[in-house]
Amino acid sequence: MIVGGGFGGMNAAHALAEAPVEIVLIDRTNHNLFQPLLYQVATAALSGNDIALPIRSIFRRKPNVTVMMDTLTGIDRAARAVMLQASGALAYDTLILATGSVYSWFGHDDWQRHSTALKTLADAQALRRQLLGAFEQAERARDPATVRALLTFVVIGAGPTGVELAGAIAELSRLTLARDFRHIRPGDARIVVCDAGPQVLATFPKGLSAYAARRLASLGIELRLNTPVEAVHADGVTAGGETIAAASVFWAAGTEATPVASWLGVPAERGGLVAVAPDCSLPGAPDIFVIGDAARLRGKPLPALGSVAKQQGAFVGSLIAARLAGKPTPARGFRYRNYGQLAMIGRSSAVADFGWIRLRGFPAWVIWSAVHLLLLVSARNRIVVYVNWVWAWLTYARGARVITETPSSEAGPA
Repeated sequence: MIVGGGFGGMNAAHALAEAPVEIVLIDRTNHNLFQPLLYQVATAALSGNDIALPIRSIFRRKPNVTVMMDTLTGIDRAARAVMLQASGALAYDTLILATGSVYSWFGHDDWQRHSTALKTLADAQALRRQLLGAFEQAERARDPATVRALLTFVVIGAGPTGVELAGAIAELSRLTLARDFRHIRPGDARIVVCDAGPQVLATFPKGLSAYAARRLASLGIELRLNTPVEAVHADGVTAGGETIAAASVFWAAGTEATPVASWLGVPAERGGLVAVAPDCSLPGAPDIFVIGDAARLRGKPLPALGSVAKQQGAFVGSLIAARLAGKPTPARGFRYRNYGQLAMIGRSSAVADFGWIRLRGFPAWVIWSAVHLLLLVSARNRIVVYVNWVWAWLTYARGARVITETPSSEAGPA
């Protein structure tokens, strides 16, 4: 049984799909989502279908894989069963938990009511409604102070998600929407990035971080570094002792693991992580594996990257298959191979850190584009995304600018 249809769960299922096992893959949505491009859905560059694919269609030629759309609510380790919101108890022989992470508001859960995060497809659609809706409201408003607040966008967090989101908002307002309105000037939108740390893209080398900061400044983005957020409220944010009036606050700061520790009845480490053995199994429970953003391996967390989850999923799937076949398993356990990190900053500009080589600007942007296209699950998605990117690069247009109504209730499990 695999819980979670993200990078880790999908790769575990693929690694096991040819083994003599019955696989049950459970996810609270019906689709696999390519999260690295989620910010482009939020900023109207792509539509949701461009980066998501139904999980059932991915495994339709694998008769031993059963897909269930349901939500995990607990685990009964004694009975070796998971508790599901809609289906009740379901027994397992081996359990892989690849449930990922959620955003953390650092103990200020009330901030969540006044900010929009970016973790799911529903989040991206909500952020896009908020973003595009702010320009529409500003077009109707007559009070200058109201217009200024509506055209002020605060991004909290200067990691890859915050940097990519801020750059995309700047290009949307200054290039795509520039001639669409009559009473406002979208290019005058104020974009502020706040972070408690001293640099943007803190996990990158300082040279690449400094380049990213200069590039963001060239897009007209205000960087408020060493500026912890003190409050997020209905009228904006308070950071560094200053209140910034803003109708839109986007949260891209800290994350924490899903409540895996609580489900398993084990102590949670910092960030809600679960300590696992070198082979990613729960200590004392070789039939339970925790991978991805929820795992703490060898006393430290691994980077919260899709590549980590992909490698762990493939490792655990192969390990289980080897066990079943009576073959030896790797004695040293899981080892993460760091293939580098990438971040898009804006049009034709990115940074790339491969350890042995560091790139910035257009060459990094080409590599960023190629890597993200190759990592998309289906050929259809690759073609559609490529065509959209080429069109946007040639015309500065973004084709997903339709504002859909806010649903009265979420369909299916939440």
